[in-house]
Amino acid sequence: MMRDSGFKVLVLVPFPMTSDQLAKREEQTHEAELPERVEFHYRTTKAAPSNYVSAMDYVLADVTLFEAGMHAADEGYDAVCIDTVSDSGAAALRSVLDIPVITPGRTMFMTALMLGRRFGVLSMWERWFGLYERTLRELDIEDRCAGIRSIDAQPDSRNLFTGKEEDLLPRLHDAARRLVDEDGADVICLGSTTMHQAHQYLQERLPVPVLNPGPLSYLTAEATLALGLTHSRMAYPKPLVPKLQMISEMLEAAAVVDRS
Repeated sequence: MMRDSGFKVLVLVPFPMTSDQLAKREEQTHEAELPERVEFHYRTTKAAPSNYVSAMDYVLADVTLFEAGMHAADEGYDAVCIDTVSDSGAAALRSVLDIPVITPGRTMFMTALMLGRRFGVLSMWERWFGLYERTLRELDIEDRCAGIRSIDAQPDSRNLFTGKEEDLLPRLHDAARRLVDEDGADVICLGSTTMHQAHQYLQERLPVPVLNPGPLSYLTAEATLALGLTHSRMAYPKPLVPKLQMISEMLEAAAVVDRS
């Protein structure tokens, strides 16, 4: 049952950023129309890869997001949400946290299969395709993805679409129409939480559901908490010897290097 005091959820943002940049991420909570009883708090990582385009970047993303959330339960949070469709750090966090860790990528893809037969992924950048393909392989649903299309625009992970709406939004709409009309997608998945500013524009102009991964993950976190659920220890066993202090010291050193 829902506690009288409500729930606190920690959202882990995958890049260091200013308060103004972080505010653009926080706008996602308004799009989810969450009840007041659920509080969302955003936290950036101490360091990060420049972007998520290589296997090295994926490793760094896992470590930096893991470090940012590894003490979430001790800090009084009831759940963690990852603010990147790569779902980075989630498996490691589940191994040390008993509270639910919700990811936008897997949540979005599995929801798409409830709403349609085949979904398409709409991305900003072709160099992000490897992230989606990795998740689709892990879920064994590659055959349910009608296609992945991008507008080949290097994304701004901190400032998002601000000041570029007139250029980016029509191009995204054109690519989404091709996913529907040419590839046969009956659901569109936005390929990044940084694309949330495009959701309303696209949904008003497309004949199929458009899934907004960040807000969808927040609502999933609320439902998971309300039902008293969390991840399975059979799937995510705890480490024999947690080395959280080692991870913390590694990220303190990385943050110094990242700022230099």
